[in-house]
Amino acid sequence: MSKGKHVTRLIPAACEEVQSRMLEACQKIAADHGLVIESAGWRGLDSGFAFEPVFRVSLPASDGTAFNLEKDMFEFLAARYGLAPSDLGREFSTGSERFRITGIDPKRPRYPISAERIPDRRGFKFTAENVAMLLQARSKP
Repeated sequence: MSKGKHVTRLIPAACEEVQSRMLEACQKIAADHGLVIESAGWRGLDSGFAFEPVFRVSLPASDGTAFNLEKDMFEFLAARYGLAPSDLGREFSTGSERFRITGIDPKRPRYPISAERIPDRRGFKFTAENVAMLLQARSKP
């Protein structure tokens, strides 16, 4: 077994690499149980000393891919919030910060749209109207 390079500070690139290798190591275990596993990213850069890898383990969908409840929920609810089903994963900017849409939570009527800040993947909540406006502004030439 090869050893990776020694990490002294958890910068985003190092977190991505460690997350990727951890996912690879877990895929055999999931397959042995008839499950699929996928990365759900990582979060929580804590001053460069800690991060939380996130994996989603699920029963396989009929096409063999991982069942993704968040994606299905987003596709089902998007129109209610003035968004398109394809907006999941789209990026938008507010001020100098960039965000990626990660889901919809109807239990949060005031701020139902979940997004992560791109550099550090920290989660944020937005109003649907604001996100729709920011997406529209991004698509204009």
